[in-house]
This record gives sequence, C-alpha cells and structure tokens, in this order.
Amino acid sequence: MITNEAEARQWVEAQPGTDALTMERLDRLAAMLAEENRHQNLVSAASIAEVWQRHIADSAQLLSHVSRETLSGPWLDLGTGAGFPGLAVACLLPDMPMLMVESRARRIDWLSRAAESLGLNQAKVLGSRLELVADMQVRVISARAFAPLGKLLELSARFSTSDTVWLLPKGRSARHELSELAGWHHAFHVKQSLTDPEAGIIVGTVSGKTAKKGSKA
Repeated sequence: MITNEAEARQWVEAQPGTDALTMERLDRLAAMLAEENRHQNLVSAASIAEVWQRHIADSAQLLSHVSRETLSGPWLDLGTGAGFPGLAVACLLPDMPMLMVESRARRIDWLSRAAESLGLNQAKVLGSRLELVADMQVRVISARAFAPLGKLLELSARFSTSDTVWLLPKGRSARHELSELAGWHHAFHVKQSLTDPEAGIIVGTVSGKTAKKGSKA
C-alpha cells in the first residue's frame, strides 16, 4: 500500500518504461495542476499537497491491470476533468492514442493546454458530451467518478468490444456497485487500490446486454 508522497513517487518511478523524461513530464503536470487549481476547482485544495499519491500514482496503478498489447490503444477516458487518469497515463505512455472526453469548457481548455505543453501529441480532447461522441472501438475504457456503473455501461458500451478492458476506480462504492449491476454479460471483478485502503477498482470486460425476460434469444 502506498501511504505517502515519497512512496508514491518511488512507486511510479519504478514502473516499467518510466524514465527521466516521464518523471519530468509528471512533475510538470503536478506543477501546472497546482497553478491551474488557483483559477478553477480542478481537484480539492487539500489533495494538491498529496498529488503523487492521490492523483498520479492513483492513475498509474491502472496500467498494472492491462497487457502491453492492450496498451497499444486507443484508450478512452471518460469525464477526464482535471486530467486523471487521462493526462497522467498519457505522460507514462506518450505514444499511445489517448482520447479524453470532457464537456465542461474550462476543463476542455485546461486539458488541451496541458497536453500541448507536455508534448503529448497522441493525447486528444473530445470536447463534447459523451452522448455526442462518434461511435468507435477502443482497447481500454477508463472513468474516474464519472457515473454509477449501470449508467456508465449504458452510455459507453458502444465503444467497447468483448476484448476492451474497463478500468473504473470507484472508491468505497466499488463492491456495492458491482453487486447491484444487472442486465449485462460481464467479467468484472474488484481490485484493491494501492493508494487508498478503502478504495476499489472495477476491472474487466463486457460482452453485451443480457436478454430481457420473455424475449427471444
């Protein structure tokens, strides 16, 4: 379990493929976030002092739940907001196509400026409501505090194949949301977060909706 800023930074630095340029990008992202947070409420003020544990390592841990082949992308991050996990993952995997969906104008501007400043040429902001994003198929779908699990699937299953990996940090509600999920063929399970002992991450795949009672298969 990662319990402080030093441990979070060390853990990220030790991940496969992380080099000096990666750490430089992440440091710049942290500094830019702190500055932007003075102008708009991207994250809680208290979490700025714990940015590596609460946001960067919290995002980076998602990579441990997908294969390197899957990480060829594209990766679709829903409701990216402040940039987590989207921008943080893009810093770690700058050659992978990262598509960040965000509908709020000021956050669209922030994500676009940050991606450009960090040289993340493969990271694109889809500045729109999710319902208006064109259909596509992606390798990974992530969403951090975007919507309850059932609603999330209704909104975004059209981007998924049976091989798409879903990575859904859900905090304390992970096991409850998964236990309440109905109407979908899925292979979801809950993984313990490395950055919060009370948080879980829903990980897995979806193969479609279940047939309604009385309907023909």
